[in-house]
Amino acid sequence: MKYSEAKFAITPYSEEASDLLAALIAEAGFESFDTVNGQLLAYVQTSLLDEPKLKDIISDFPMTDVAINYTISDVEDQNWNETWEKEGFDPIIIGDECIIYDAKKPVDTTAYPLHVAIEAQQAFGTGTHQTTQMIVERLLHSSLQGKRLLDCGCGTGILSIVASKCGASDIVGYDIDEWSVRNTIHNAEINNVDNITVLEGNCSVLSHVSGFFDVVVANINRNVLMTDIPHFADVMTPRAHLILSGFYAEDAPVLIELAKQYNLAELCSKVIDNWMCLEFVKQ
Repeated sequence: MKYSEAKFAITPYSEEASDLLAALIAEAGFESFDTVNGQLLAYVQTSLLDEPKLKDIISDFPMTDVAINYTISDVEDQNWNETWEKEGFDPIIIGDECIIYDAKKPVDTTAYPLHVAIEAQQAFGTGTHQTTQMIVERLLHSSLQGKRLLDCGCGTGILSIVASKCGASDIVGYDIDEWSVRNTIHNAEINNVDNITVLEGNCSVLSHVSGFFDVVVANINRNVLMTDIPHFADVMTPRAHLILSGFYAEDAPVLIELAKQYNLAELCSKVIDNWMCLEFVKQ
């Protein structure tokens, strides 16, 4: 996927001003931050950058004695995961029921009813992150037999593959990143899973998908979820479940409040290291 880098010059510079600015510009799509030589560096998926919102944030910055200037440039397209992919990852055990392992480093899986091999290629979702583990755990404890599932921001395809192995009959996944689309298809193949359809794009691809879903899963950051929840609700059957992660515990109240507006009632939640997973049911 394409990323842009914004460099913010804050005058006079202070850690307080930098932290506040980082928190505010997340609303404009920025998802990761760094501080180098007294400048705040922020990164955003180019297609998700809301520059009018960014300009409004800077013009209304609450520290009125601080001046902020910025420049935005494209980040060179490269495989950010290259070193990590070569090293691979250690097996992840979830509830003694599921083992997720690096496809390049086969392991003995006989002790686990469900096993998933993942070969990550510039895509998120190996099971090593807390958010992925929490959604996998929810899928393992859900009744998926014969259900139709939507995987939003499918990454490596791990959630789709787990759902298929848990009995889901039909799965649609989508991701804005072409690498993720190819990686999901590849990982489905090496796991002998053949009931996953993968689309490239954001939630707008749902307009091209017929029918409704019994389960929707999304491991995406808070800002994208705030935009996408209404679209998820539109394609959910009555009593369908929505499982969300990818955000911090302090983000939960606004997500829960938004979900209520679309007749999605909170069912349960879990927190690991301040990362949160929420499950809703459609009323």
